[in-house]
Amino acid sequence: MQPIVTNALTKKFGDFTATNAITFEVKQGEIFGFLGANGAGKTTAMRMLCGLLRPTSGEARVAGYDVYTQADKVKRNIGYMSQRFSLYEDLKVKENIRFYGGIYGLGNEAIREKTRQLLQKLEMEAEADLLVSALPLGWKQKLAFSVAILHDPSIVFLDEPTGGVDPITRRQFWDLIYEAASRGVTVFVTTHYMDEAEYCDRVSIMVDGRIQALDTPRQLKAQFGADSMDDVFLKLARGK
Repeated sequence: MQPIVTNALTKKFGDFTATNAITFEVKQGEIFGFLGANGAGKTTAMRMLCGLLRPTSGEARVAGYDVYTQADKVKRNIGYMSQRFSLYEDLKVKENIRFYGGIYGLGNEAIREKTRQLLQKLEMEAEADLLVSALPLGWKQKLAFSVAILHDPSIVFLDEPTGGVDPITRRQFWDLIYEAASRGVTVFVTTHYMDEAEYCDRVSIMVDGRIQALDTPRQLKAQFGADSMDDVFLKLARGK
């Protein structure tokens, strides 16, 4: 069973087609990059896959569950991190971990142990009682990712997780992604940093609601005669 399978997945808002008959599969433990310009349909597609938005037509199964009829089970079996909202700024670091552990259905003993492990792994024991608002942005992002996979989901969705952080912190964040993938976690990530596309096992590029390209970064660069994924993206966006 593939963690994510879609077939002609479509979402319309009135006469506007935000996501137009997209079809793809994502393998277990794969880092799958989902790229596209603003308005290309990335966020709409991700919301459907997370069980947050009902498709207009087509099919999709996530973690083995149908996004139409089993959306609640989809939500319980995935992790999710957004650039815009992931942690509560007015809660302490350890309180955020405890809160999300409860949301994900972990027991008190499991939450205590997960909190200890997470703080040790991130070298944030000394910051456990700090408000999240006091943390540097890079630390917030790494904490948010770790909290998103606190319940050991089989799939984690990351919506532009490294927006606004410096290149060194971005690279450290991707080390966390690689580690998760090495444990078999499937990572579905959107980003507007084309250099990050190079870190993915495979990449899809959406243009105007459709997937216009899908392959490994190396194959896409060869296919489009490009030196970088940025060049690939520009050629697709310009229709060349």
